[in-house]
Amino acid sequence: MSKALQKFSTTGKAGHLEGVAHLPDNVVTGIAVVAHPLPTMGGNMDNKVAVTLAKTFAELGCVAFRFNFRGVGASEGEFTGGDGEEQDMIAVVRYAQEQFGEELPLLLSGFSFGGYVAARAAQNLRPQHLILAAPAVGRFAASTILSTGMPAVSPDTLVIHGEYDDVVPLAEALEWARPQHLPIVVLPQAEHYFHGRLTQLRDIVRRHFNGVEL
Repeated sequence: MSKALQKFSTTGKAGHLEGVAHLPDNVVTGIAVVAHPLPTMGGNMDNKVAVTLAKTFAELGCVAFRFNFRGVGASEGEFTGGDGEEQDMIAVVRYAQEQFGEELPLLLSGFSFGGYVAARAAQNLRPQHLILAAPAVGRFAASTILSTGMPAVSPDTLVIHGEYDDVVPLAEALEWARPQHLPIVVLPQAEHYFHGRLTQLRDIVRRHFNGVEL
């Protein structure tokens, strides 16, 4: 289990970015950066799905960073709908690599809007692992770069989606994944926020990394 939490701050293109790092008990074997859901709907780094993902990655040996996008909490700037938030995620990744080393495997993750941003950032950062929970790949205008068949780039991509997601319908995720032949793990009867299913979400991520060296 991960025990230590450490606040951090770094500077993105819009100014100050605040966040929290989950430190593993033992040697750091990877870097994970987790993005939160839509800021305009109250999303922030303390979202339960984002926290669950970060804790899970720390338990797997990563130092896991979750952060507030621009305009959320103490992070400076204004919501842009994707472009600026992608810059924020890249800035946090660069900060994490400066602190712990660029040679460590990189894992990008996000929930809902954060999953959309993580998938965008993956095009530039080329992470070893991409873990997306209910990614909003069809919700925003700029997401056409993702919904027209562009590969998910990571050789080890996991997408988890709820069968009854009424915010990002499963059909939208399948439309994005289909041309990439990208599998999706579907949680029967689960809705967008994975209420009552966070333990199952955690276990799916753990099994995905079973036998994988981070």
